[in-house]
Amino acid sequence: MGGRVYNSDNLEVLRSLPDDSVDLIYIDPPFNTGRAQTRRSIKVEPDAAGDRTGFKGVRYKTTELAERAYDDAFEDFLEFLRPRLVEARRVLKPTGSIYFHIDYREAHYCKVFLLDAIFGRDCFVNEIIWAYDYGGRPKRRWPAKHDTIFLYAKDPALYTFNQDAIERIPYMAPGLVGPEKAARGKLPTDVWWHTIVPTAGREKTGYPTQKPLGVVRRAIQASSNPGDVVLDFFAGSGTTGAACIEEGREFILVDNNPRPSR
Repeated sequence: MGGRVYNSDNLEVLRSLPDDSVDLIYIDPPFNTGRAQTRRSIKVEPDAAGDRTGFKGVRYKTTELAERAYDDAFEDFLEFLRPRLVEARRVLKPTGSIYFHIDYREAHYCKVFLLDAIFGRDCFVNEIIWAYDYGGRPKRRWPAKHDTIFLYAKDPALYTFNQDAIERIPYMAPGLVGPEKAARGKLPTDVWWHTIVPTAGREKTGYPTQKPLGVVRRAIQASSNPGDVVLDFFAGSGTTGAACIEEGREFILVDNNPRPSR
């Protein structure tokens, strides 16, 4: 399978795509956190004159390999997204659907004022919670350890959903369901427990807000068929393309980061 990658303004690319030409959309737009998202890649090696001290006093030298960043602040976040979601609905096939990945700061506004308004409340299928356990622990509020993924169909009577194609997960209490069910595993619910991309993991690209391959893969397995076209117009690290190659889908990726890696 193959695909197309555009380094361009995603609204321009969306407007160039034909009506009813895409089977599935997965997007992970900027979360409007109000700050720049930055990720540094470094190499650490032993050096007696190095800049850091490790276990048992061993000295190490740190070399910065790259820094990737993008601004994540918008004067009007909803109006930035609105024309892009209008075009997204237009390019979806009647059997298509969209996974819209966002965090707690903007999720409620995006659902009510954008997704319900553009796709229709009757086209809302699921609110999926991607839960993880990593990062800081604030002392004055509950630690925020989840993202929200809204699933909308273009037509609630026609959209693709392949339950049998979804990779199953282990039961939390396999002894309660018997050996046959335990061996088969269970279907995931609308709460997806999945670790973030590990700092030293094989998936890591250095992109500041990279999402795990397993999360995107699950959406593609459920909501598209082999040979279908999957669109991601906030492509970032390219995880959607990697998942499409694994699952035998065509892909269209669009991103335009004005701040190059260094």
